[in-house]
Amino acid sequence: MVNYLVFLAISAATYALFSLGLNLQWGFTGLINFGHIAFMTVGAYTTVLLSAQGVPLAIAVLIGACLAAMLGLLIGISTLRLREDYLAIVTIGVSEVVRLVALNEEWLTRGSFGVQIEQSDLPLANFNPSLLSKLVMIGVLTLIAGLVLWQLWQSIRKRWRQNRGGDKDTKGRKPIGVAISGLIAGALILTFYGVGAVALYDYDYRAGLMLLSLMVLSVVYWLLERLVRSPWGRILKAIREDEQVPKALGKNVFWYKMQAFMLGGAIAGIAGAFYAWQLTTVYPSNFEPIVTFNAWTIVVLGGAGNNVGTILGAVIFWAYDSITRFVLPQLGFIDGSRLGAFRIMIIGLILMVLMIWRPQGILGKKEELTLGR
Repeated sequence: MVNYLVFLAISAATYALFSLGLNLQWGFTGLINFGHIAFMTVGAYTTVLLSAQGVPLAIAVLIGACLAAMLGLLIGISTLRLREDYLAIVTIGVSEVVRLVALNEEWLTRGSFGVQIEQSDLPLANFNPSLLSKLVMIGVLTLIAGLVLWQLWQSIRKRWRQNRGGDKDTKGRKPIGVAISGLIAGALILTFYGVGAVALYDYDYRAGLMLLSLMVLSVVYWLLERLVRSPWGRILKAIREDEQVPKALGKNVFWYKMQAFMLGGAIAGIAGAFYAWQLTTVYPSNFEPIVTFNAWTIVVLGGAGNNVGTILGAVIFWAYDSITRFVLPQLGFIDGSRLGAFRIMIIGLILMVLMIWRPQGILGKKEELTLGR
């Protein structure tokens, strides 16, 4: 059970990192990207192939992020002047092209046979911590968990207070659903923290990868928060609302879109490295379009344009994935061959209800929605 919960913690952190890149592109800039998995594919394969050639892992990850950003540059040059629906179509097409290249160029990626990651190429795989090192790692995990809970509490309290000044349909009503979601997420975070502390004390490779993924996620979150609260971030929000306004003020809208698209791609490339390290074998089939739509589910669930909401959405998404994976088969009303499709159908139903009840997501703002404008 401990190993499985550690696996869920790594998955939630990886998808949160992946979704933060999408949230920067869509939630803050209004760029509809249905091919976000292409950046993760480039980051994953670059990291694995370079590390296999003896390149240090940190440098391999940075090169993968840079190549993912360059892919964003190539896509952006030809697509960012298109309307939103055309941009969405082109990006999903590019993601399939990247996956098919990985499938067919066997001289580089070994095609459908996949690339096996050697034990020596995994981060912290050969690390043998002392008792002091274990306590330090548990202390770092405690700090991260505390900061996440604090940010979650701040966001929920902010939404609670802002609701009094909402529109006529919501004014004066307390956002009970937001509070309940926050309590559930808080309980899940505390559960993961307890399991993570035990795993770090009984150290193995997965525990080290979990801590490393959480540390990278924390750093990326902190940097993104500083960026989106800066003048640069305010220009991105202005572009999302109406790009003619910043254009009239002399801002180079195309270049700001390009920056957001490339930075979001670089973040997804970093997430690709953790995705590959967790799988230990990388196949082209690991990068299907469904991964992108899982990220969209996370962003929509947590609230577009809210980084805390994205992390919250990732935690809830993987809690749902785990619960349904084990609970539904016990109910006996559906066989295993149809279980996967049924779980996806339930996700779609939940999103439909959410779009009716709270279209802005759990921590998002209704006035910041970009779809349907």
